[in-house]
Amino acid sequence: MADPNRFASDAGPPLPTNITAADPEQAVAEVRRAHDRLRAEISKVVVGQDDVVDQLLLSLFCRGHALVVGVPGLAKTLLISTIARTLGLQFSRIQFTPDLMPSDITGTEVIEEDRSTGVRALRFVKGPVFANVILADEINRTPPKTQAALLEAMQEHQVTVGGVQHRLPWPFFVLATQNPIEQEGTYPLPEAQLDRFLFNITISYPREAEELEIVRRTTSRAEARPEPVLSGEDVLRVQDLVRETPAADYVIKYALRLVRATRVKTPDADALSAGEKPVEIKAVKDYVAWGAGPRASQSLVLAAKARAILAGSYHVTPQHIRDVARPVLRHRLMLNYNAEADGVATDDVITALLERIPEDGAGPAERKRMDAVMR
Repeated sequence: MADPNRFASDAGPPLPTNITAADPEQAVAEVRRAHDRLRAEISKVVVGQDDVVDQLLLSLFCRGHALVVGVPGLAKTLLISTIARTLGLQFSRIQFTPDLMPSDITGTEVIEEDRSTGVRALRFVKGPVFANVILADEINRTPPKTQAALLEAMQEHQVTVGGVQHRLPWPFFVLATQNPIEQEGTYPLPEAQLDRFLFNITISYPREAEELEIVRRTTSRAEARPEPVLSGEDVLRVQDLVRETPAADYVIKYALRLVRATRVKTPDADALSAGEKPVEIKAVKDYVAWGAGPRASQSLVLAAKARAILAGSYHVTPQHIRDVARPVLRHRLMLNYNAEADGVATDDVITALLERIPEDGAGPAERKRMDAVMR
């Protein structure tokens, strides 16, 4: 029997290795079965928002963090807390406010006196970040120094206090919420921290039928309680099975072309050396100040692996890359003032990328040669 304290230990157990299914079909069936069980329990509480739920689960299966952006009243907090309950993991909610300090998140050292000996010593008191699932509620309401307190935890899965490193438990997810319409008393997340989020998920208003069901459920005495369906061991196993999904080089190169096309200040040296003109996207040239970095390429491929296995595929295709392009890229593109003046959003730029960047990677010269051969 597994140690029940394993996932809450300060040491932070190492990630398991060589966890494999007997064959690809079994691996796909296992992950899809886990996904279906989670969706069934979440639907007991959350009505609709299928795309948002899928993207959050993709993020969890990829061992990544997610930022959920939406106006108040769309059940962002309820959705995340419900997912935590269905996973059966330790859950912690941090309500971000302007007076929140970094030590309120990470923890602090206190002086403790041994009454029998009179000896005083420093003891570290863990903060709310020492949990498996962290809900960072209204993360843009606290100053940058407190926002940055999550950076080390998100990237290194550890917290350093007083020069001592404290390991965080596995699995570990930061699921943050943000209100896009309020500007007073808010602090935009720094780009370095935004890049640590695998997905930027937008949540919109429900459909009329869904809103009717929401009102019906929330104004009655009935209260749905989701049951935990996955343990910490199950989550780690699913994460490893997702990473074992194969992705061919041509699929990875398609992800690279999408990301590299966003870098307006860096010409495509490979295309120039081949005597071809790099693909130029007008929306990128006119509206993008800074493009996405290599972490975007990694996130595209990893998220596409999870998307592929949930779709019942044994390998990744360019379509799976396209399916996850928007949540992966929308927070990694920095638009200029022209975009703000013309009302252009990052999703508009990503749409232009998906329309113009070829999946097969053939340049104009190569296409001309292939056309001559086919004739």
